[in-house]
Amino acid sequence: MGAQTNNNGSLNEEEEEEHQQHQQHHKDTTLQDFYFRDPNDTHSDTDDDDDDHDWQPSNIPNSFCINCTMRTFDATHSSCNNCGEVMASQVNGYEPFQSQILDAITLYNASSSSSSTGFGFDERMLLHKEIEMKSHPHPERPDRLRAIAASLTEAGIFPEKCTLIPAREITREELLTVHSLDNVDSVEQTKNMFYSYFTPDTYANAYSACAAKLAAGICADLATSIMSGQFKNGFALVRPPGHHASMTQAMGFCLHNNTAVAAIAAQKAGAQKVLIVDWDVHHGNGTQEIFDGNKSVLYISLHRHEGGNFYPGTGAAVEVGTNGAEGFSVNIPWSCGGVGDRDYIFAFKNVVLPIAKEFAPDMTIISAGFDAARGDPLGGCDVTPAGYAQMANMLTSLSDGKLLVVLEGGYNLRSISSSATAVVKVLLGEKPEMELEDPMPSKEGLDSVLQVLRVQVTYWPVLSHHYALVKPFLDHFSSSSAISIGKQTKKRPHYTGPFWWKCGSKRIFFELISRRLQKKRMMKHVKGMR
Repeated sequence: MGAQTNNNGSLNEEEEEEHQQHQQHHKDTTLQDFYFRDPNDTHSDTDDDDDDHDWQPSNIPNSFCINCTMRTFDATHSSCNNCGEVMASQVNGYEPFQSQILDAITLYNASSSSSSTGFGFDERMLLHKEIEMKSHPHPERPDRLRAIAASLTEAGIFPEKCTLIPAREITREELLTVHSLDNVDSVEQTKNMFYSYFTPDTYANAYSACAAKLAAGICADLATSIMSGQFKNGFALVRPPGHHASMTQAMGFCLHNNTAVAAIAAQKAGAQKVLIVDWDVHHGNGTQEIFDGNKSVLYISLHRHEGGNFYPGTGAAVEVGTNGAEGFSVNIPWSCGGVGDRDYIFAFKNVVLPIAKEFAPDMTIISAGFDAARGDPLGGCDVTPAGYAQMANMLTSLSDGKLLVVLEGGYNLRSISSSATAVVKVLLGEKPEMELEDPMPSKEGLDSVLQVLRVQVTYWPVLSHHYALVKPFLDHFSSSSAISIGKQTKKRPHYTGPFWWKCGSKRIFFELISRRLQKKRMMKHVKGMR
């Protein structure tokens, strides 16, 4: 999709600026762009191509919010119409974090002030960004890491309370434990290209292969360090994200599957059983596929599904695992947007924790996407930082506290920074500010949990008790005062970017690759990987 090759495989700022200026005047007319353009979208992707290169959200009409990437049409207001944040042209507060990185590495090497919480980050991951100029900024952008880093510094967490580990690129051999040779090679080849695309929404530039290998290497090393006892827990501030990356395909903004690599590393370090809890708003189809049929890894995902009409279309409650490992994939599929803290905590208490305790993992890994957070432009859900903190706190009771948190999605900078900070505070031993003891879910949330309980009780008999406890909640919704997301129509923002970024519109892309996904599963069994 319009890949350009750079002979020496490296870029400088002048080259990037020149290429972006060149792209302003050339409309992308590839077959993929034509096919994936939404015919019902009155705001064409090319309406504002001439203005995009010089946007400043504070003073230019039809520009974009740095916080949520949504378009704003009223330049007279100082706040974003979508997320309410004050408009700005850049993320502030990253500089103090940046200035302390070298000191943090020095402290690690001196081993004089190591904490119980390991921390993974490398600035080279910021070089992974979309080069091709388009009519809408890509939501998976370097500022995501800058915003979280700034929040951690402001909270006094970095470098005072956690230990930064040295970053390394994952080896080819380690990647081949979760990805096919062709997949690994295809990502590696992008280092010789100015820009390229694996799917219409999954980009790469000359630095992306390095960034992806650093992200996976950080996750592997944190998992190993936690299993060895060097750290009690850890937080991987990494990108590109990974849970959509399957054995043979980079997709959904993801290049390498960081969580899967971490799980394999934990097992090599002595973990017999690994639990992966994925609370990203999108189903981790790649992670589920990689460990499908593997009874030593339990995968539990909470995500919007909407009958398969929410990206990536996988993750129905009936997807329970295969090849003798039925019950080791547990999917909690929300039927709509708007679900929040009460729904998630209710699901944790009645599905996630009962199964996890029965499984008794030696290590727990969280695929921590924060795109179910309130105000996220793609997620459309309502989880707060306090909700994320309580979920993380509940998981600390497993695996003797051996817990690794790996960043996945999340595209509202304010939401992901406050949510990630709340979770790291839990890793450091702080109790959540708010705890819901007996949460009352929404009607839609209750229906989803009951559906999962009916399916999974066959494989996890412990759930029969919880099914008996949950079923009476239906009586609550017989009254007119009961809360129902469906009856309270939420005003949703008008998305104006490429339509494959709209969470509900990615179904068409899933339909195109579904046959290939089935083929991958067959290949997996033939090769005997699991």
